[in-house]
Amino acid sequence: MATIKLKKPAQSGRPSERDPARPPVRGVGAGARKPRPTLAEAEAQRAEREARYQEQLRQRFGERPPEKFVRRDDTARSGPAARRPNDAPSRREGTGTPPPRHGRDDRSPPARRTAPPPPHGPRPAGRNTAFGRDDALAPARRRAPDPRDEDEVIHPELPGSMRLSKRMSELGLASRREADEWIPKGWVRVDGRVVTELGSRVFPEQQITIDAKARHMQAQRVTILIHKPVGYVSGQAEDGYEPAYVLVTPENQWREDRSGIRFLRSHLRNLAPAGRLDIDSTGLLVLTQDGRIAKQLIGDDSEIDKEYLVRVKSRSGEPLSQESLALLNHGLALDGVQLRPALVEWVNDDQLRFVLREGRKRQIRRMCEAVGLDVLGLKRVRIGKVMLGDLPPGQWRYLKQDF
Repeated sequence: MATIKLKKPAQSGRPSERDPARPPVRGVGAGARKPRPTLAEAEAQRAEREARYQEQLRQRFGERPPEKFVRRDDTARSGPAARRPNDAPSRREGTGTPPPRHGRDDRSPPARRTAPPPPHGPRPAGRNTAFGRDDALAPARRRAPDPRDEDEVIHPELPGSMRLSKRMSELGLASRREADEWIPKGWVRVDGRVVTELGSRVFPEQQITIDAKARHMQAQRVTILIHKPVGYVSGQAEDGYEPAYVLVTPENQWREDRSGIRFLRSHLRNLAPAGRLDIDSTGLLVLTQDGRIAKQLIGDDSEIDKEYLVRVKSRSGEPLSQESLALLNHGLALDGVQLRPALVEWVNDDQLRFVLREGRKRQIRRMCEAVGLDVLGLKRVRIGKVMLGDLPPGQWRYLKQDF
């Protein structure tokens, strides 16, 4: 049986002259390539693009465009052809000639060609952005502070300035510890400008705002009220006694807690007492994760009063005189420091009511000793507007917005 073989007609000519309807083989005649521009043409195109960009900035913003539209290495640029002071002259300006190239007949071996060092020193590590190298990743190229910047954060200790974290604490935005956590995360703005450097200083008239992420973090922090029994310490365990926070368990939560907050193990993290209650005392103890609440309760300038019921006994067996009662209200000093005025009055024959606006170590017991009284029992029943109420000893509840 005969076999017929068909041969394709040979194509003549260059690949670009073949049938245009048929797609070319990959890599062969894939398209006409434009000739590469010369160095002079490339420089001219770059200068033209820069001129168009600068003209657009002038039309939109005038002679002083915002910082984010200004290239960090071209802040002094006045025109498309302007250069930085340290820029080396380019070849197209005619101020330099290319180095001689060694021919094959040169007897001396060609010198090893190395790239010239950059005019501004070694290039720092970091990513490039559309307007220069990122300052956060390349501090060597960081732009110097411009005195014209009205919202520049003050770093030196200028007269009248203070640390940003301290100012935030004074304004009640956060505790100093919280502020030091938020600043590196970029959650704090001064006059609308993000501040990320710890130790930054501001003036009292500058406006400070915090990011929504910081507010959300604050909202997740809890404050717990415990009816501390005798035998527990307020803070860390000491002398074999347990701290009061070990009572914060799901089993010990007060059944009449109306806060609506579900107990989480994360609520035990960074839980610190806001005001101490000694081991022999009982009553209301506040444990909080919120530094603002702690500052309000135990800060040096705190004006929140605390109420105590104190059962006492006279050492001499005689009733307490009016002069001694007046001294308890105002006139005593501890450790050489005059005490603030207090409110001290009788509730019944053996019980006094103390209302204080300070909390020195064992203050009430030492005040009573100074006027000849022994303290038999001490119970804190109120801190500001927060009442101990019917909370049973050894149990706890969450603090709500409405207390």
